Amino acid sequence: MKENEVNLIKVSFPDGSEKIVEEGISLAELAAEVQSRYRYAIVAAKVDNDIKELNFHLYGNCKVQFIDMTDEDGMRIYRRSLYFILIKAVHDLFPDRKLIISHSISKGVYCEIRGDKELDQEEVEKIEARMRELVRMKTPFTKKTMTVEAAKEMFLKSGRMDRFHIVEYRQKPYVTIYNCDGLEDYLYGYMVPDTGFVKSFKLIYYPPGLILMCPETSNPDVIPEFQEQKKLFAIFKEYKRWVQILGVENVGALNGIIKAGQISDFIRVSEALHEKKIAQIADMITEDRHRKKVVLISGPSSSGKTTFAHRLAIQLRVNGFKPVTISLDDYFVDREHTPLDENGEYDFEALEAVDIKLFNAHLSDLICGREVEIPIFNFATGSRESVGRRIRINDDQIMIIEGIHGLNDRLTESIPRENKFKIYVSALTSMNIDDHNRIQSTDTRIVRRIVRDFQFRGNTAISTIKRWPSVRRGEERNIFPYQECADIMFNSFLIYELSVLKTLAEPLLAEIDRIHPEYSEAKRLIEFLSNFLPVEPREIPANSIIREFIGGSCFY
Repeated sequence: MKENEVNLIKVSFPDGSEKIVEEGISLAELAAEVQSRYRYAIVAAKVDNDIKELNFHLYGNCKVQFIDMTDEDGMRIYRRSLYFILIKAVHDLFPDRKLIISHSISKGVYCEIRGDKELDQEEVEKIEARMRELVRMKTPFTKKTMTVEAAKEMFLKSGRMDRFHIVEYRQKPYVTIYNCDGLEDYLYGYMVPDTGFVKSFKLIYYPPGLILMCPETSNPDVIPEFQEQKKLFAIFKEYKRWVQILGVENVGALNGIIKAGQISDFIRVSEALHEKKIAQIADMITEDRHRKKVVLISGPSSSGKTTFAHRLAIQLRVNGFKPVTISLDDYFVDREHTPLDENGEYDFEALEAVDIKLFNAHLSDLICGREVEIPIFNFATGSRESVGRRIRINDDQIMIIEGIHGLNDRLTESIPRENKFKIYVSALTSMNIDDHNRIQSTDTRIVRRIVRDFQFRGNTAISTIKRWPSVRRGEERNIFPYQECADIMFNSFLIYELSVLKTLAEPLLAEIDRIHPEYSEAKRLIEFLSNFLPVEPREIPANSIIREFIGGSCFY
């Protein structure tokens, strides 16, 4: 190429359009040319299905898909950058205290600031004011890489042992560090170019900590209204106590147990905590045995509801009950009467897909001691069989019904509330990677589902990832609005499980190459799982909830 000669490359966009640009152009420069097509600020882009920050430069023909805050990947980048601003504000104001970014709650994230005194309202207001000052400064997030040994030395000197122990077992030879106005931190994933991109947020004082409220992809300009979720917060708090009992508040501590060869005993204690909680729930139901006739179990996808129902039934039998399981699937309306979703496809998760009238009539009859004929739904024909199964409920029996609509009173509208006991089951992850990097419950559940769907349903990781956004939309519509209606919540997460799941999930995710749109999500999950040392499943008991996903369950 002659001196000063410009080399041109072709950039293709998802809408089929193309653009000829100079080689070496940055994504930020290219984004500025197309920003007018987007309602919200572009925060990153996918280059040949691989997420890149806006300071990335293009050196060959490629496909580019810009990401704004209406995209889940864009919102992750926004939230991660917001967390860094919170970390920076707390560090500036209270350098002797420790910030813990803990768990999600009410469209936000609960955080604790540990130190000599408990956080107060005035301090929360100061933190938010400092955060907004940092946003106005538009300070760049700069990235650098360093060797694992250099990172370990840095974290050791600064006393950040939570990070030291996670880096200690890192398999990659390098660590990515971000810097914002002199503060260096170790975050997992991509960032916006500078603090000025992060405009929408709110802090709420929630003793003993605070809640960082974030926008949602559906409306990135607006902070959703805070709705207190006392039961959900209580179950997180309970599980935090379990984590402390087991001595594993973060993944580094778990890896230390695995490295020391102590995981067998750890598995047994973890499973014992689950069994104790299930027995307590059975006792709660039994205490009111003459009034509770129906146990309703609900929760999001891949929460282990089926195994939980089996184990609860065993504990109820210990208490003198004879549980009878009724499947909501058998009450589906015939296929031609199934409602359609926004894409014109059958919406089997809609409440109207269930014959509510018949279901309630049968429950009422059973509670009154009358015999009914439970339908049998044939999924191949999309209709009920002509003959069902006849059952009657005696005084020592109780009905167990598992389904996504279990907490919605419309499902059982004819049954008095005093006759129902509602249980919400979910894998509510309560262990952090480190102080500033939490584990999202949705990540645990999608990894569970990827493994289960491959093992038992013949689905590839690509198909599971592709369907996941639809699953999540159904949960937001049909499950999460009713979770506080539960009498009790059960956290099905097992602290050791991601170390087991990684051995099965990583090979499935590694098969997804960059020609697929799902590549970036597979890459993200592989990076997430790389934080865990592997654990072989041989010592996991046959009745464990994790067996529902990896196989070997005694219930199937």
